[in-house]
Amino acid sequence: MGDVLAADKRRLRRSLAGRRRSVAPEEAAAAGHVVASVLGERPELRSAARVALYAALPDEVPTRPSFESLRGAGLELALPSPAPGGRLEFRVVARWEELRPGRWDVLEPPSAARCCPLGPGDVVLVPGVAFDREGHRLGRGGGHYDATFPPGEPSPLLIGVAWSFQVVSDLPHGSRDRRVDAIVTERGWEPLAEGAA
Repeated sequence: MGDVLAADKRRLRRSLAGRRRSVAPEEAAAAGHVVASVLGERPELRSAARVALYAALPDEVPTRPSFESLRGAGLELALPSPAPGGRLEFRVVARWEELRPGRWDVLEPPSAARCCPLGPGDVVLVPGVAFDREGHRLGRGGGHYDATFPPGEPSPLLIGVAWSFQVVSDLPHGSRDRRVDAIVTERGWEPLAEGAA
């Protein structure tokens, strides 16, 4: 069963890779600003103790506009870097310019930045290859967010950030896959199915 699930996930990752790469730069820039605007209006973020987000890769919805918008609202912001055991640790960042290329050329906080544990009351923006209306998420295969926020344990509010074409009807998933609580795309806030997440 595990081999079938892994194969299904690989197929879906491949099928969406080309679509992500084909998004025009100006379309991507506009999407990043839409997402930032939507997030800035959400009560979940305005009332958060802190917000964690990530530096988007070239084939993802840009996150720097959200960083700048949330920073302007006075929120404490944190970004991830790899930690032992396949988990992520989040460090407080005051300016985007502090970020440095990390292990996979992904921008991450400097090691001297203050580490902050995240829990209920915080919000985490989560990347993904695909999401479904039940809140299931397909990542790039490393399992870092699943390991950091295991299903069934108290955690921050997790919000998936994606292109609208990455929101699909149903995703292959296993018991260790952590669902998100909401999804935001270039079309706005995407409601989950009743009772999801």
